Amino acid sequence: MSSHGGDHDPGLIRQASEGSRAAFSALVEPHIGRLLALAARMLGSRQHGEDAVQDGLASVWVSRHHLDPERPVGPYLTTVVLNKCRDRLRTRKAKRFFGLGSVDDAALIADESPDPENRASARQELGLLRAEIERLPIRLREALVLVSIDGRSQAEAASLLGVSEKAIETRVYRARQRLREKFDQF
Repeated sequence: MSSHGGDHDPGLIRQASEGSRAAFSALVEPHIGRLLALAARMLGSRQHGEDAVQDGLASVWVSRHHLDPERPVGPYLTTVVLNKCRDRLRTRKAKRFFGLGSVDDAALIADESPDPENRASARQELGLLRAEIERLPIRLREALVLVSIDGRSQAEAASLLGVSEKAIETRVYRARQRLREKFDQF
């Protein structure tokens, strides 16, 4: 994916790292929509995705002195948000393991929009797909979401996740294979 507007403006990045809220907003605003979509897909819920992005942006603001004027902020923001998603998924898994609070997978993927009857079957299949994506191991889910859903190249996904392009290719293949196996059963 290409850089967005002020994504790699060293002056703006310096201003943000020195505490300018306006500069920080100018840097992150072009990425918010993409980050929200990514987090919602990773967590299976728009609300949880919004919380993860908000936490991620707050973390970036608090540690803004780490922003590097020589590097675009887009990949950095994506990495931070992915880490927040991982944290939330680990917490969710631990809560389930210890029986602390129940997380209803169907409620996490429920569509809040009005349902025309002629689309019920398609919505149900989409809900099943979302649920199956959420059940994938985190490594497979990250690769699948970044490449197949977010539209990133394998090289970009590899860079963001700190693995080789071949690892991304393998993870996407395995994720798709698992999804195919699940849907062949229906």
